[in-house]
Parts: sequence; C-alpha cells; structure tokens
Amino acid sequence: MGSSGVLQGQLLAADNEVDFMVHGLYKLPFQFLGQDVYITTTHISVLIVMLVILVFAVAANRKIRHAEERPGGFQNIVELIVEMLDKMVYSSMGKYAKKYLNYIGTLFIFIFISNISGLFGLRPPTADYGVTLPLGVMSFLIIQYNNIRHNKFGAVTDLFKPIPLLFPINLIGEIAVPFSLSLRLFGNVLSGTVMMSLIYSLLSKFAIGWPGFLHIYFDLFSGAIQTYVFCMLTMVFVTQKLPEES
Repeated sequence: MGSSGVLQGQLLAADNEVDFMVHGLYKLPFQFLGQDVYITTTHISVLIVMLVILVFAVAANRKIRHAEERPGGFQNIVELIVEMLDKMVYSSMGKYAKKYLNYIGTLFIFIFISNISGLFGLRPPTADYGVTLPLGVMSFLIIQYNNIRHNKFGAVTDLFKPIPLLFPINLIGEIAVPFSLSLRLFGNVLSGTVMMSLIYSLLSKFAIGWPGFLHIYFDLFSGAIQTYVFCMLTMVFVTQKLPEES
C-alpha cells in the first residue's frame, strides 16, 4: 500500500461513505520480505476487542471472588455466560469437555465480540482473513495433535481408508479444515460489512434509523450464528480424533 493508501487509511472516507477496506494507519520503520509494514485498521480493532475482553475478564473475576448469595445484574450476566459455554461444550464433547472448555470459551468470546464490534463503529476484525485464518490454523493444530496423540500411526493409515485410491481425497479433506473454518467466518462477516457499506453509500440520504435493524441482523444475529458454527465445527473435528467414550 503506497502513501495514497496511508492518506486514505481511515474508517470513514472523505466523502462520508463508509469504507469497508483494510487500510494502513501508520507505516512502521522496517520492511518484511521487501514489503512495507503498516499498523492497520484491523490491528486497532483487534487491540480494542482484546482490551474489552481483558477488562470484562478482570471485572468478572473480582465479582466472582466476592460473589453474593443473591447475585446482582453483573454477576447474573457472568454466571449466564459461564453456564451457556459449559452447556455448549459439554453437550458436544462429553467427558473431554473440561480439557477444552477454556480454549472453546475464549474462542467463542473473541469471535463474538469481534463480529458485533461493527455495532460500535469498528471494522470487525473477523472481516479480515488475516484474523480468521490464524483462528482456523490454531483449531487445525489442536485437531491434528489429538489425531497423532491418540491414533498414532492410525493418523496416517486412516487416510488410505476405505481404499488406498481415496488417499488424495482424504488428505485434501484434512488439509482443507483450517481453510473451510476461516473462509466461512471471513466470508459471512465481510459480506455483512460490504452490504452495510453499500447501503450507507447508495442510500446515504435515506439511511436514517432503519439501517440499525440491518446492523442487528448482520452484526448481532449473523455474528452470533457464525461464532457458534465456528466453535461447534471445531469441537466436532476435535472429538472425531479422540477415543470414543466407553
């Protein structure tokens, strides 16, 4: 991205049209593989999301340490979130849930907050494939770690089942997991971002009030669904590589 991209690196374009592109906000004084490196709108959005989660986690921890017998509003919210995540993970992973509860819970909260950040004027970090791909890769590494740990040589021999002829298809199926997870999340969040941008750009004179209902759908409703799908698929793929419950 050149100097013109830096000058345009802002969440709102100069002509008041909503800009859904990733822009460089600050050029770092070094290069990587011959390319300029920038602090982008995605970095800022991720930082804000992480700070929100950190502040909430610290406040929740203090509240739970001094929990009241008759919980108030904030304590109720914390307990509701914990119970919801526990139920989701235990219903999908059974006896293995305790081991993966922290990872799935953190994944769920980060993706959900990122998806709904558009409600607060941010460009959702998950509308950047540079964010969703690492999430998919992390889940893929956990899946394959369990596959190798529990199945040993079966992790390789299973690729030749039911017949050796299917080895290429089975291999592609395994390698495609991080891409299918990341592209599904990225595509759905980006499509919502683009749709809202087009609405504000083409209907700017009439976009008063009613686009808020579309934000509720694209950011909140669709964001919650995509968060659930990503986490649910991760749990399904991980559980498939674990020994069956006796």
